[in-house]
Amino acid sequence: MTDAPTHLRIAICQINPVVGDLDGNVAMALAALAEAEEAGADVAVMPEMTITGYPPEDLVLKPGFVADCRAALEKFAAQTRRCVVVIGFADGDDQPGRSVQDVAGVDHFNGVWNAVAVCAEGRIFGTYHKRHLPNYDVFDELRHFRPGDEALGLFEIAGVPVGVTLCEDSWIPDGPVTQLARGGARLVLNVNGSPFREGKQAVREQVITDRVLEAGVPVVYANLVGGQDELVFDGGSFVISENRDGAEVVARCNSFTEGTDVFDIELPPVRTTMDTYRVVSVSPAPSAPRAPMPAPLVPRLDPLAERWEALVLATRDYVRKSGFAQVCLGLSGGVDSSLTAVIAVDALGPDNVHGILLPSRYSSDHSLDDAHALAANLGIATSTIAIEPAHAALTDMLLPHLRDGAIEVGDLTDQNLQARIRGVVWMAMANEHDWLVLTAGNKSEAAVGYSTLYGDTAGAYAVIKDVWKTTVYELGRWRNQVAIAESGAPVIPDGVLTKAPSAELRPGQTDDQSLPSYDVLDPILQAFVEDDHTVAEIVAMDIADPAEVARVCRLVDIAEFKRRQTPLGARLSKKAFGRDRRMPIINRYRG
Repeated sequence: MTDAPTHLRIAICQINPVVGDLDGNVAMALAALAEAEEAGADVAVMPEMTITGYPPEDLVLKPGFVADCRAALEKFAAQTRRCVVVIGFADGDDQPGRSVQDVAGVDHFNGVWNAVAVCAEGRIFGTYHKRHLPNYDVFDELRHFRPGDEALGLFEIAGVPVGVTLCEDSWIPDGPVTQLARGGARLVLNVNGSPFREGKQAVREQVITDRVLEAGVPVVYANLVGGQDELVFDGGSFVISENRDGAEVVARCNSFTEGTDVFDIELPPVRTTMDTYRVVSVSPAPSAPRAPMPAPLVPRLDPLAERWEALVLATRDYVRKSGFAQVCLGLSGGVDSSLTAVIAVDALGPDNVHGILLPSRYSSDHSLDDAHALAANLGIATSTIAIEPAHAALTDMLLPHLRDGAIEVGDLTDQNLQARIRGVVWMAMANEHDWLVLTAGNKSEAAVGYSTLYGDTAGAYAVIKDVWKTTVYELGRWRNQVAIAESGAPVIPDGVLTKAPSAELRPGQTDDQSLPSYDVLDPILQAFVEDDHTVAEIVAMDIADPAEVARVCRLVDIAEFKRRQTPLGARLSKKAFGRDRRMPIINRYRG
């Protein structure tokens, strides 16, 4: 036992697969594997569902897709060599289309498993099926997968008995991680597709710390990176090992960045096993000593930097994975459109972002000036198209059909008419130039319905949909600080961050004429939307006038029909509109 290896060389491959692009994902995985091989890695760990992209959702209900996935895995495995690879895929049974039951009697369609395969030397040595299926927050895995129930086993990699687990399996006390350690694993590889939300990295590291202290062996946490619809996967893969004071992070990769990190992990001494598991021998220990390869230890991002990187990555991937190269958005001179434009430029580059200015009879000169200044700072092209001709023409067309034969200046009909004209123009420009339209509404507005259906909500992707208005300002100021540090000048004009927010759809309009100030509004909304408190509970918190609390929460309820018809956007919070929060449109509960 004294000759047992003391270290294992790990490659963590943070790659960004595309859902359904089986051939492209195989090519991406092979490119990462080539880097790992070049660096002399003993094992390369790739994310959950690398072959399919994650989450594949109802694609796994198609038996043909699952069969194609297995074929893609075999194509990948055939090209492996010395370096062992742990890679995620969707695994099906031999009888596609049938319904199977787990031990609790729950039906699982199609016998599909969320799985990883262990591959080397041109073949598949074995698979592991995810045992614990999350069915909370954004996860719906009981709909798509059957839980694994096969006997646990180990894979001997470079002479080291290694356990393999999948994502949620590592969150279970006395679960698969600890069980594998009791069976002789000296290291556990945990393969993940863990989506980002604010503060999630600290939560992950604490959970894995708990498992390491429980199991007594190091755990490698390899995470996916990239954007998929509303979800953002932030990477930030890490390794936690025991020390004399408890446990510590001994390696941490970059967040929101693709890459292959190769480094050595120190292994604990061989211990007496408590359980006996089948061990599959995959690769022998290295025959010659190697110079040590240190692990990366990248600091965690601060909260605003983390949110910014999430928004940039989500926007870039949604645009590019949807097959677009360029985007457009309305530039009003307001803080929301300004922030959205900066995110788009950071994601796609200035040549691929087009600002459209659509002044109306109510637009102020300072707003137009701010929009032009922002565009100049960013280096993006703009088009200015006055909407007054369309506004006047549509007003004249509608007059005979209105109740009093007139549109009152600035009334709701007049405001929405202008917003919808702008939506038509954005979409026409997008059609003409093959652009994708970004919308700029924030979470506070979406919550209370302070938007116009088919107007300012028109578009394909709502970049800051899950960002409260107060956080919009925080992010704007943070990004200016970054710009000043880099170039000596802010990117967002100061006036944008200091003037009163306004839709400018009627004379002298400001948001606080219709809503409480955002420093009052946002805490009410956070309590109601994200923390699921009732009106009575929020009133008891004494954070706002009781009548104001009741009015705001009522606005949230009656705006559900709008939110169902608006574009998706990046999920940053613990409860975003869309995948997280699913409320009935017809709803008379007033608690």
